[in-house]
Amino acid sequence: MGITILATIFVFSLIIFVHELGHFATAKWAGMQVDEFAIGFGPKIWSVRRGETEYSLRAVPLGGFNRIAGMSEDETLNERSFLSKSVTKRLIVIAAGGIMNFVLAIVLLWGLFFAVGTITVSPEAVVGSTIAGSPAAQSGLEAGDRIVRIGNTDISRWSDISQAVAPYSHDVVTVEIERDGQRQGVEMVPEIDSTSKKAMLGVMPLTTKESHGFLESGAMAVQRTGKICRLMLVGLYQMVTGEEKAEVAGPIGVAQLAGQVAASGFANLLMFTAFLSLNLGILNLLPVPLLDGGYIILLILEGITRRRMPKRALYYIQVTGAVLLGSLFLFAMFQDISRF
Repeated sequence: MGITILATIFVFSLIIFVHELGHFATAKWAGMQVDEFAIGFGPKIWSVRRGETEYSLRAVPLGGFNRIAGMSEDETLNERSFLSKSVTKRLIVIAAGGIMNFVLAIVLLWGLFFAVGTITVSPEAVVGSTIAGSPAAQSGLEAGDRIVRIGNTDISRWSDISQAVAPYSHDVVTVEIERDGQRQGVEMVPEIDSTSKKAMLGVMPLTTKESHGFLESGAMAVQRTGKICRLMLVGLYQMVTGEEKAEVAGPIGVAQLAGQVAASGFANLLMFTAFLSLNLGILNLLPVPLLDGGYIILLILEGITRRRMPKRALYYIQVTGAVLLGSLFLFAMFQDISRF
């Protein structure tokens, strides 16, 4: 439980800090008055004032905000108010948070590729290692064994193993292996993995580790970020169109994942943080009311029409956004509780 709490605080705090730093830095650049830069929500647990801005930490480390003067027409506006600045400057300030989440992901991946390298998984059905206490380990499987048959299914590549094992959860299955050029059959009883809920033998594939130079790591980080973003957008589109089942995680689910990943090493936690930062960046820039992406659409319309959205229309847009986001949050929480 302790590692889960610490990992959750680390992941959320880093992602939110970088996101809000994007808004903060560009607001200062644009000459806006920033009254408060806060990490977290709820009661203040620490604060300090530097110039016109108060910097604070709050009790609930699951968010953050910048209090920029003059973001509503109901406030008294001056030349340093948000609404007094040009559409271009306001658009930059709003977009900067999501953009910084992409930058964070690139920086984390860059550092990981340079410091740790990359691991390539072999597609061959050759055992790289066995998990201690697993059916494979107890049955005497060793690194270098080639799995050629499971039950009545021939195995030609590593991806065949999971499907071949599936029908034998808690049943005895004969696994035929090739060792030193000789074939032999080994009997074992697959176990159900507590995380994936799938039958498993407890074998890991062969892997090769490769080191990379500093500039090469940077190029790889940009490429990997682009690839992940494309996959996320495709997955999001498939969920919206009903092609794929909607699988989302709320704060509870993310916290559980953070704890599990942290238990496997700090490098994996950083990789998870990069992945989650991209998630936040993409979702936050979607054209949905109350999100930065929705505000960007309004600013673009203002730039085209040269007039702001009427208050009444803006109210209905915000209510619609609140309903959509509230429904998504409740759905995610329901999913978390169901999995728990």
